[in-house]
Amino acid sequence: MHYMTVSFTHKNTDIKVREKLAFNSEEKSVHFMTALKACAAVNEVILLSTCNRVEIIASVLDVSSALSDTFDLLSHVSGIAREDLEGRADVYEDNGAIHHLFTVSSSLDSLVIGETQIAGQLKDAFKYAFEHNFCAQKLGRAMHHAFRCAAEVRSRTDISKSPVSVSSVAVSKAKDLLGNLGGLTALIVGAGEMSQLAAKHLIASGVNLIIINRNIERAQELANELGELATVAPYAKLTEFINRYRLVFSATGAPHSVITDDMVEERDFSRYWFDIAVPRDIDVNEHAHLHVFAVDDLEEIVNRNMSLREEQAKVAYSIVGRATMDFFKWLQSMCVDPIIKEIRDHAKTCSMQELDRAVKKGYIPEELQDQVSKVLHHAFNSFLHSATKNLKDVAEKPEADTIVQAVQYIFDINEDQTKQLNLYKCEYQMGVLK
Repeated sequence: MHYMTVSFTHKNTDIKVREKLAFNSEEKSVHFMTALKACAAVNEVILLSTCNRVEIIASVLDVSSALSDTFDLLSHVSGIAREDLEGRADVYEDNGAIHHLFTVSSSLDSLVIGETQIAGQLKDAFKYAFEHNFCAQKLGRAMHHAFRCAAEVRSRTDISKSPVSVSSVAVSKAKDLLGNLGGLTALIVGAGEMSQLAAKHLIASGVNLIIINRNIERAQELANELGELATVAPYAKLTEFINRYRLVFSATGAPHSVITDDMVEERDFSRYWFDIAVPRDIDVNEHAHLHVFAVDDLEEIVNRNMSLREEQAKVAYSIVGRATMDFFKWLQSMCVDPIIKEIRDHAKTCSMQELDRAVKKGYIPEELQDQVSKVLHHAFNSFLHSATKNLKDVAEKPEADTIVQAVQYIFDINEDQTKQLNLYKCEYQMGVLK
């Protein structure tokens, strides 16, 4: 059995390609996973599709055959030539596949490193695949350890707490001022990189967006990329909208101010405007209900958080690396054959020690030692028959990991691995996903 991941992200594909690859309906996702799982080389599959990535995570018998089938099916559903897909995709096998999965779950591979949305998206993808029988024990094991790794990264680092750009700091500042932003509407002026980053942070916080840009087609492209929470308004509505909503984020790249004092109307509610453009977009006088934050007001926070993020990322990657090695050590310990052998060897050793002691003390004549040894051998074989049969029968079931670790603990087998018994917190127990 091998682990395999085929990955398309913002790193290797542009938005036009990702749009074609996107699985934006349940019907399309089910059709693809059903077809891929039906391939002879594929055991289990999970499909993760977001605005910035499409990941096919699989347990396979043969990587080469499974990879060929994957590209054929992706080409069919996307309309993209197989050769183009092969040239773009990042493909990971076994150790690399698990390391990549742990990196993704820990948000180290995200467009905005440290964002927490990806862990929930990955969990939803796994839950759906598990409940619809596209995956079971093999990928379940990897996913549970991925969530554990992500939780450790979050608990041992501040990587999810420190924004790294002017845009993300502006959104963070808005949260400090207004608390939960969910359900609010914000105006985004501009559709360039800074506006995109601000928009993505706002969307992640549940904010409804209105995008205004001189080039309305570019604004519409950004809105399409962001999803249903984003809409577009014509540039002629700029004055009306800056006076209607509490939050404005502006980053047009224009050589002069686009929001000026003559456009501002009095309002009886507080407004917070974030000018994240250089040169500045907003040239107005602040007053009691209008607060403007420019780049200079945020730069110190950005620089401080950037240095913190770099240090935290190093710690996070070391956690991922160690978690990957621990997973394969743990996976090896789950093989039941060595456990059965060790139990039988232990039973035989104990029996022979007691037999030798009985002979030395005269309880059993020495000339009968061989015959008694055979009786003891048959006795412990008979005693362990049902236990070993049941252990082999459960080996491929989802509940096997908990049972195997319990057996290891009871018989004091592989002490280092049994310490994980209380640490390994499954999302399911006895095959039922919580």
